[in-house]
Amino acid sequence: MSGDGWPDEGLGLFIRSLVGLDREAARDAFSEFLVDRTLNAAQLDFINLIVNDLTVNGVMEPGRLYESPFNGVAPRGPEALFSNPDADRLVSILRSIKNNAVLASEVA
Repeated sequence: MSGDGWPDEGLGLFIRSLVGLDREAARDAFSEFLVDRTLNAAQLDFINLIVNDLTVNGVMEPGRLYESPFNGVAPRGPEALFSNPDADRLVSILRSIKNNAVLASEVA
């Protein structure tokens, strides 16, 4: 926590951690990733786990992709299910979601 009582990551991330991310917004964040591709059952499960985590926690650190419950679907991480560029894209989407939670006033 910083001296003003807010977590060091800022008010926007703190609020997002309390209320989570709207399920539709979480799905929308992955819509471009999913366009024009057919995923197998394990890949779909993995994406759905990410969406579920985001709806509960609001943001997700990329390292979580290697932890439970994700490692139940992909024991070696997202690279076991997706090509390296696609796994990198998943990480990029997670970082974008986190960056969007930061209030504009905190960026300035």
